[in-house]
Amino acid sequence: MSGADLGLIGAVFLACVVEAVEAATIVLAMGMTRGWRSTFAGLAAALVALALAVALLGPALDAVPLDTLRLIVGTLLLIFGLQWLRKAALREAGLIPLHDEEEEFARERAAAAEADTPQSSAAIDPYAFTVTFKSSFLEGLEVVFIALTFGSNAGSVPLASAAATAAVIVVVGAAVVTRGPLSRVPENHLKFAVGVLLVSFGLFWGIEGTGATWPGGELSLLALLPLVVASAWLLVTVSRGAEPSVP
Repeated sequence: MSGADLGLIGAVFLACVVEAVEAATIVLAMGMTRGWRSTFAGLAAALVALALAVALLGPALDAVPLDTLRLIVGTLLLIFGLQWLRKAALREAGLIPLHDEEEEFARERAAAAEADTPQSSAAIDPYAFTVTFKSSFLEGLEVVFIALTFGSNAGSVPLASAAATAAVIVVVGAAVVTRGPLSRVPENHLKFAVGVLLVSFGLFWGIEGTGATWPGGELSLLALLPLVVASAWLLVTVSRGAEPSVP
């Protein structure tokens, strides 16, 4: 297994862990507050919708020329990565609050407790179904996008899919064991790391998509990664002297 394959696995796994943790928090909150039947129904519907999305996106990506695909995906990864990295850096600098899964869990449970409940216990709870479906589908769609785009660009969709599946299994297993929000997962640090990876791969594939070649090929990623880390940490250092935008 090459270094590029290991980088692909690491990037996909970490990014999918972040998305899965956020979805698991909401699913747990709905199930524990509104009941598991409607929650599982919403989750099942989201999985069916994601399967259809994979069936549509997979062939569509195969039809796009490789250079064009790398340019498009590299640009999108760069945009997403910069957004993640910016927020992670501002959190690290103390300018915006850290994301707290326990707080998110409590907020979702409070909102679920205040929502109207169906009159019949046999009926599907629209609130639990809708919230679970929306959160699972949106977070799952990001998992699908990450796995397909990384896999297609690297020419190894099965490897990227396996990394994404492993991430989801790990998060689901941890959620089942703890039966609560995964607050011990260092999500903010993970987002910082994922932002670095997305920006690095986005730069690498975006430049390749223009027809240019990197000196040393895939080994250039070993130079891009520390460069992006240094740039992000410089942003953290400079931002620490600014006034917080959120009290």
